Amino acid sequence: MTEVLRVERLSAGYGEAVVLTDISLAVERQSALALLGRNGTGKTTLINTIVGNTRRHAGTIWLNGRDITALRPDQRAAAGIGWVPQERNIFKSLTVVENLTAVARPGPWTPARVFDTFPRLGERKANFGNQLSGGEQQMLAIGRALVLNPCLLLLDEPLEGLAPLIVEELLGVLRGILGQEEVAVIVVEQNARKILPETDHAIILERGAIAHAGDSEALLHDAHTLDRLLGVAR
Repeated sequence: MTEVLRVERLSAGYGEAVVLTDISLAVERQSALALLGRNGTGKTTLINTIVGNTRRHAGTIWLNGRDITALRPDQRAAAGIGWVPQERNIFKSLTVVENLTAVARPGPWTPARVFDTFPRLGERKANFGNQLSGGEQQMLAIGRALVLNPCLLLLDEPLEGLAPLIVEELLGVLRGILGQEEVAVIVVEQNARKILPETDHAIILERGAIAHAGDSEALLHDAHTLDRLLGVAR
């Protein structure tokens, strides 16, 4: 497989505050990395740093072999990073179809393909963003990231606060995305047992550093590590 993302010896945070220390990881094309950890361990900060929204104190970020460390967030998006933040950041005053067409870039993911993937968005394509349910807004946020046709898709707690049926629908979409050769995925998720079966590798952060890195399936069956680092008991 081809390596899409490489992070080397990364330290970053906000202003003078260092949140992440000496983070190194790699993600290959058509693979998914689960980014786990208790609240406040630096998961969102790591995603934000890859996007370019924090202050880097040390380290390097490579995307498809290109050093993007010095690029602005908009330049990183143009280079191939699609991002779905916790806040979703959809345009609530625009319609569903306008949300998608406003950011779409050439490639296999088009607004029509998003509507095929999320049929309920197709049914609501003329609705404004603020007229959608929480689950529909999350679908739209993912759709907006996909029509950028990224090589790397970052999902920050995409299942948080959603009804179980919507969660299962989004997990199904994630499985489908991972079947596409052109994209790699990093997903932040609180529910380790829910996301580990859908990913290839997993990293657990603790106090801004990597406390565990390995195979997702192995971690799923490692009750001791899950309990020690995540407080997940069987």
